[in-house]
Amino acid sequence: MPKPKYNFSDDNSYNNLYEQFYFNDKKSQKVRPIKKIVKKQKSGINYRKFISLAFFTFLLIFILPSSFKNFIADVFPNNSKKMLKMDYYKLLFPTHNYLYKDLFLGKYILKDTEYKNKIMVDIKETYERVGLKNSLIALAQNYKRIKPSIYVWEYDNGSYVNINANTPYPAASIIKIPVLIEMFREIENGKFSLNDTMILEDYYRASGSGKLQYSQGGIAHTMDYLAKIMIQNSDNSSTNMIIAKIGGMPEVNRAMKRWGLKTTHINNWLPDLDGTNITTAKELAKMFYNIDSTNIVNSESKKHIANYLGHVKNNRLLQAGLPKDAILLHKTGDIGFMLGDAGIVKTANGKKYIVVILAKRPYNNLQGKDFIVKASKIIYNNISL
Repeated sequence: MPKPKYNFSDDNSYNNLYEQFYFNDKKSQKVRPIKKIVKKQKSGINYRKFISLAFFTFLLIFILPSSFKNFIADVFPNNSKKMLKMDYYKLLFPTHNYLYKDLFLGKYILKDTEYKNKIMVDIKETYERVGLKNSLIALAQNYKRIKPSIYVWEYDNGSYVNINANTPYPAASIIKIPVLIEMFREIENGKFSLNDTMILEDYYRASGSGKLQYSQGGIAHTMDYLAKIMIQNSDNSSTNMIIAKIGGMPEVNRAMKRWGLKTTHINNWLPDLDGTNITTAKELAKMFYNIDSTNIVNSESKKHIANYLGHVKNNRLLQAGLPKDAILLHKTGDIGFMLGDAGIVKTANGKKYIVVILAKRPYNNLQGKDFIVKASKIIYNNISL
């Protein structure tokens, strides 16, 4: 058998075959690398790019806006100009078309209301009872974690005590006093009567104090009943119903501005657990003074208000520091970190004074209650002498 010309199992033979197949037997040719041929661009203006740029600029400036405007006009023929124009004032002040109090330079604006003739009368102060004030300050030194605000005013001689009384404090449920006043002023203006009714809806229900939140819905309650439990039981649900009846929080706030109150303000529905409804001890005293001694409400309204304030169920604050023969018309408030009580006290010997004590405290700390009770006792003993 003849011997094969090439041995495919031999690597060298395979390489020889490869070389013999691709290269000439006499001359071995080397493979030269392929060079990329780059044409040099001629210097000067590129007219194609210039013409293209000019064409697209022409389209952008003249053709497209006109076409877009015609398209918008066809789809929205009455609003084409408005859609292409942005009103930044409306963007920044979205409520100015329906929430405003004044007009300035053709723009509706919201401006704070100022009333020259204040409805409420200021309390006339004569001299400060320095001895009583020092006694209350000394008491506060024993309650390091309590930050009190106190105002006391005596009817007979106009003497007073002011300890942080102008400092804004959370009002808690004492905010129900201005709500009560405005309710009776609305009644006197003929907008509704004590016998008018409101139906308990779910959106009026409020947690916290009061049992109305657990009552059956759809039942009508008289305004007299709602006001009674708002004050006596500090019912939050009935308070929300009354606020809604008299026009909502903005209307109550406008009323307080008309009265001449500068700080007291309602910012939240009850319960206001964050303490955003604010007041001062002195403004609360001013409200009690006007209920009792001016014509902010008429004599018939005064009788109802006195009946509500005279039967408050919470007797653990100012009441606990008074003797049994003392008379107290008051309203309490408690949101955990602020505890307070405000009202009018008539002593056994016929003297009368207004007292407001607000106490910031660690949440539900019992020292707040102890401080108010002891302060109430000190004030009564000092004035009733």
